[in-house]
Amino acid sequence: MPGDQRINNRLVFGTLFVSFIFYSAYVYTAGTEAAHLPQMSEEASRGQHVFQKYNCVACHQFYGLGGYMGPDLTNVISKYGAAGETVAATFIASGTATMPNLGLDPTEVQDVVAYLSFVNQTGTYPPKNYEVTWYGTVRQEDDPQ
Repeated sequence: MPGDQRINNRLVFGTLFVSFIFYSAYVYTAGTEAAHLPQMSEEASRGQHVFQKYNCVACHQFYGLGGYMGPDLTNVISKYGAAGETVAATFIASGTATMPNLGLDPTEVQDVVAYLSFVNQTGTYPPKNYEVTWYGTVRQEDDPQ
């Protein structure tokens, strides 16, 4: 009888171990496909350099990270619909009561708008509703499976 018990214990342990390996491989690989974003254009890359040169992140945020004097710019382009790029260019070119006019030339303004358009494609902020899956990961409800 003790020999049968050892065989049963080993069988249960072996089954659990193999299950653990398969489950770990599944969790590790499931959902690891990154979103495929388009390559950043040369114009957007120049806009990123302008954004960094004038330290815009001191006042503005992307995905809630950065300064808090200005608005989050993650989705500022899509916020205003079809007029988003025009609205952003106007704010960047002229400034506001709280945002200084940095004296950017029209090319720099368009470059920063192109950069903001690129960032707009990277996701949404604030986050949408989330669903916790049965295996413990979190995904947005409107994300494809």
